Amino acid sequence: MDKVVASPQEAVADIPDGATVAIAGFGREHRFASSLILALRDKGSKELCLVCNSLGGAGEIRGQILAENRQVKKLIAAFSVRPGMKTASEQQINSGELAVELVPQGILVERCRAGGAGIPAFYSPAGVGTALADGKDIRYFGGKPYVLEHAIHVDYALLRAHRADRAGNLQFRGGSQNFNPSFAKAARVAIVEVDGIVEIGELPPDLVDLPGIFVSRVVKSTHTLDVRNLLKSSAPRRAAETARLYNGKPALTRAGIAKRAARLVKDGSYVNLGTGIPTQVSNFLQNRDVLLHAENGILGYGEMVSGDDIDLDVYNASGEFVSLGPGASFFDSVISFEMARGGRINTVILGAYEVDQHANLANWSTSDAKRGGIGGAMDLVVGDAELIIVMEHCDSKNRPKLRRECVYPLTGKECVNWVVTDLALLHWQDGRFVLEEVAPGFTPSEVMELAEMEIVASSNVRTMD
Repeated sequence: MDKVVASPQEAVADIPDGATVAIAGFGREHRFASSLILALRDKGSKELCLVCNSLGGAGEIRGQILAENRQVKKLIAAFSVRPGMKTASEQQINSGELAVELVPQGILVERCRAGGAGIPAFYSPAGVGTALADGKDIRYFGGKPYVLEHAIHVDYALLRAHRADRAGNLQFRGGSQNFNPSFAKAARVAIVEVDGIVEIGELPPDLVDLPGIFVSRVVKSTHTLDVRNLLKSSAPRRAAETARLYNGKPALTRAGIAKRAARLVKDGSYVNLGTGIPTQVSNFLQNRDVLLHAENGILGYGEMVSGDDIDLDVYNASGEFVSLGPGASFFDSVISFEMARGGRINTVILGAYEVDQHANLANWSTSDAKRGGIGGAMDLVVGDAELIIVMEHCDSKNRPKLRRECVYPLTGKECVNWVVTDLALLHWQDGRFVLEEVAPGFTPSEVMELAEMEIVASSNVRTMD
C-alpha cells in the first residue's frame, strides 16, 4: 500500500470546482500545507468552500491566497476578519461575495471529528445565549441548555505533518498537531504534505500520531519558507509599555495589567491564556506551580522566547514561540478542548471588548455575527474555570469598556469572575462587581466614574501593585 504521490500538483489535480476543502494549521504559516495550497491556487479550482481556523493575513500562504485569487465562495472558520488586518477576504465578505459561517474553534474541530466518526450531530454548551445559537435547536440536559451542532464532512483536507511512511502513517512534531487529525477524519480525501517520507516499517508504531487509514495521499513538501524572515518577526509581541493617561494621570501599563492578573492565579492550577495582554501573563508565572494550556495542543509551556531559544514547533495559541517546562505534553485541538469544556482547566485569562454588570463577556466581534474572531473563547468560558478578564479601562475612543449591557455580540453569559484593567481590580461577588483595588494615583470615585456599569466599592479599596 503506497500512498506517496510525485508532486503537490498531482496530489490536488482532482479537486474540482465547488469542492469543500479543509486547510489545517494554526498560528504561523510555516506549519501549513504551503506546497499543496500553492498547487491548488495554480490549479484554479473555483467556488470552493474552505474549512479552517482562519484564512490568515494578506499574502500568507494559507487560505488567504485562494481568496486573493477569487477561488472561495464560502468560509467556515473560527476567524473571518481581524481588527486592523485588511485582506481580500474581508473585502469580499463586506461586498457579499464571500459567505461566512463562524464556528467556535473547539466546536469546529469537534464537528469535524464527529463527521469522521459517523456521528451526525451533538449538543454543545459552547455558544448558548450568543448570536451563534440563533435558529439552532436548544435542549436541556441536567437543567442546563445545550445547542445542537451538526457534523462537518469535507471533500478534501490539506494537512501538514513532520514525517510519514508510504502507508500514510503520520508523525507530528511539537505543538503542530492542531487541526490535522480532526480534519483528516472529516475528509473523503486527506492529502498530507510532510518534511520527510520513510519506508513502511521505519516509523515506529509508538511514534504514529495518526494512522494511515485516515490518509489518502502523501507528498513531500516542495516549498520552503524563509525561516530567517519568520524569526525576524518572531520576537515576543509584548504590548506597549507606555501607560495610558486618564484625567491626565498614568494608569498601569499592559505589562502591569498582566502582572496583576498573574497574582490571581492559584498554585496548582491549569491555566489557559488568550491572545493580546493575556499572553504576557506567562512571563509573570515563572517558578510557580502552574501549567499553561494552549488550544493548539500544548500543556506545560512557559515564557515567550526569541533568537536561539526558538523551536519552530513550540508556540502558543497566539503563534508566539515559547519555552517548555518539565512535564510538558503535546496533543491535538480536539483533546485540548476536551480539557476546556470538560472542566479540567482551572483558570482562563482572556481579553475583551466589553464586560457588563451582569458578568457577561463580549470579546470576539467588532460589528456583527459574521465578522470577527471567536477563536476558542466560547469553548473556554463554559468549562467552569475561573474567568479573569484583562483589558484597558476604556477603548481607543475613550468609551467605557465596563458597560451596563454589552453592545457587541456576547461570547458568554454570566461567566466573568475577575476584571483587571489598567485602573482597577474588580471581583464578581453576590451578583455585582466589587472594586477591590485602584491604580496608583487614582481614587475609587475616579475609577467608577470612568465606567458605565454599576460598581460597588469595597470597604477597604487597596492600591494596585
